[in-house]
This record gives sequence, structure tokens and C-alpha cells, in this order.
Amino acid sequence: MASMSFSLPKAALDQLKGFITLCKSKPEVLHNEELSFFSEYLLSMGASLPPKPEQTQKEPQKQEPKTAAKEEESEADMEVESEESDVELDMEGVIGDPNPDEPHEMGDPDKKEMTDQEMESFDEKRSEAMQAFSEGEWDKAVGLFTEAIKLNPNSAAMFAKRGTCFLKLSPPAPKACVRDCSRAIELNPDNASAYKFRGRANRLLGKFTEAAKDLSTACKIDFDEKADEWLKEVQPNAKKLAEHQRRKERKATEKELKDRQERGKKAKEAREKAAKEAKEQQDQEPDMGGMGGLGGLFSDPEMLAAFSDPEVAAAFKDISSNPANIMKYQNNPKVMALVNKMASKTGGMGGMPGMGGRPGGFPGMGGLGGMFGGMGGGAGPGAGPGAGGTPPPAGATKPPTSTDDLD
Repeated sequence: MASMSFSLPKAALDQLKGFITLCKSKPEVLHNEELSFFSEYLLSMGASLPPKPEQTQKEPQKQEPKTAAKEEESEADMEVESEESDVELDMEGVIGDPNPDEPHEMGDPDKKEMTDQEMESFDEKRSEAMQAFSEGEWDKAVGLFTEAIKLNPNSAAMFAKRGTCFLKLSPPAPKACVRDCSRAIELNPDNASAYKFRGRANRLLGKFTEAAKDLSTACKIDFDEKADEWLKEVQPNAKKLAEHQRRKERKATEKELKDRQERGKKAKEAREKAAKEAKEQQDQEPDMGGMGGLGGLFSDPEMLAAFSDPEVAAAFKDISSNPANIMKYQNNPKVMALVNKMASKTGGMGGMPGMGGRPGGFPGMGGLGGMFGGMGGGAGPGAGPGAGGTPPPAGATKPPTSTDDLD
């Protein structure tokens, strides 16, 4: 039976390879309705398909909001991957590198000088290598350039020429070419040939952005028609990739801005909550209004404990509003204990103003008038001299009494 043979266009093969790679990384794509014909074909060949994604996507509906945020992130990642797959590049001419990526002789980078004998040997090897290069004997030229590089590892021209030979081999070795040309550029940043052939090697590897940059640099240093022709080949793909990169960066910037705004919003809410709690805590504390400079007294643990008693706090507020109301609490041991405590903190000053008819005031309560701030009113009618009223001016005539005649 005669065998049938046919060949597909390279572009079609590249697309098929890309589809197979997608199936390997995301096998669930086989359940897409548009690919039902392909799934049926696989099943007919005895293949087994992965489970449908719907089997594992029904439960997340009851998850917490944090899970929703994670789902948004995964959706964003899928969107980026989708965008990358949407970049359609012309892969014609991309061959990759079929050669094993093995390091080759690069000489001793620490060698700085050559002996006279080495200089003579280097000149001989360089001449032989250039002769083989001009005759198109690429394998032979690679060997001779390698011998020259061993003698003089600081020659940018030798690395550039050997890199060119790697590109001329069959099959080409673009990765080796990139290594040699990169070394040549390290030794001489103005070596246009090294940029030119490194750009060509990157183009064969499908690295269009790097290729465009190298070829453009080569033309700037020393314009070359071939380099310019190669540059025009890679520019369409390079522009697509540059636009795609700008789009990714813009989306990343927008996402970062959104995240920063969300963090700022949460921080603001936390500050407002803390301020509200502090205000509520302050509202629950005893009202210290009208108490003048007594704030420092409440650092005393015993006084703080006393004010935690609602009865004492209410009584103190009542006395603060009208000092004369202290009379109502003279038989309340808890209130009077607090008053005496405060009096001992500030020291005695005679009687309690406003307590008319009570000479000398309350024992041990001297100075409370000044301590309560607004509690220091004038003495009431009939207040005795010891009641904290204003003493008579010095030298004033004392009214006559019935005992004056006895003196």
C-alpha cells in the first residue's frame, strides 16, 4: 500500500504547536463548545478528557468576601494571560536553537598581556581564521578563532567574528552567537558588527524586542544595509510587543492605584472607628466641668475608684454645679469621704464659703471653695466670720456693745 505524505505550511505548524501547548497548560479548554469536534475526535481515539471545570466551581457562591477578592485576582491573571495570547506575531523565520546549549571556550578573562611569542602565534591564527572565514569554511574558522581567542581573550574582533561563524553553521547556533557577540560588546561597546549579528541571532530565537534594539544600535554606530533590512523585518513584531508591554504596565499601574485607594479607605475607616470609640469612652467618664484645675487629682487610683461609683459621680456633679448643695450630702459617708480626700490633696484654708450660719465651716474641709473652681461664692446672709466671708477692713470702728462700760 502506497504511503501518503504531505506537508503543512510552517505558519500552520506553529499555530498547531501553540494550541497543543495551551492544551497541556490548561486542559479544561477542551470542554469549550467550539472545540467539541476535537473532543469527540479524542474520545473516538480512546483518549480520556479532564473533568469539566463546572464540577469545582459551584461551591464558591457561599464563600466569604475575601474569596471573592481572590477570584478577582485570578480573573485579572487570566485576563493578562489572555492578552498575551492575543498578541499575534509573525513567527516565520524563527528556528530556535537545535544545538545543545553548552558553553564554549571563552579564554582567560583575567589575562591582560601576551608574550612576544604569543603575539606571533596570535597573528598567525588570526590570519588563518580570516582566510577560512573568507572561504566560507565555517567549522574550520570557528576552531581557528577559538585558538586565537585562547592566545588573546581581550580581542573584541575575534569574538565578533566567531559569533558570525556560529550563525553561518548548518544548523545555525544562535545562542553561541549571542554569547560571543555579548562578550565582544563588553570589550568594545562600539563594535557595530557584534550588535548586528547578535540582533540577527535574537531574531532567529524569536526575541524580537532584543533583536530590534541590537539592530537599531548597529545602524546608529555604522549604518549597514543588511542590518537595516533585518531591522525592518523585526520592527512589526517588536512594535506589537512594545504596545502589549505598555498595556500591561498601564493595567498594573491602575491596579496598584486601586489597591492603594482601597488601603487608604480602610485606614480612614479604622481611624474614624477609633475616634468614635474614644469619644464614647470619654462620654462615659464623669463630667469634670466647672472643677477648675482638679484634673491632676484624678490620677489618684482611690479617687478614680470613687468616681466609678455612679452615686458619688452624680453627687460630685451636683456639688460642682452649685457648691451649696454639699449640705445635702453631709450625712453621706461616701461623698464626704471623697470631699475630705480632695481637701487633703489641696490643703486647708479656713471655712467653706456659702455655708452661712456655720462658723468655722466644716472641719477638715478648708480650701474646698478654691478647689471646686466655680464653688467660691460670697458668704450667705448671716454668715459668721469663720464662714469664709470677707474679713472687715483693718482699722474699722467696732460697733459699741453693752460691755464697753465695763472696760
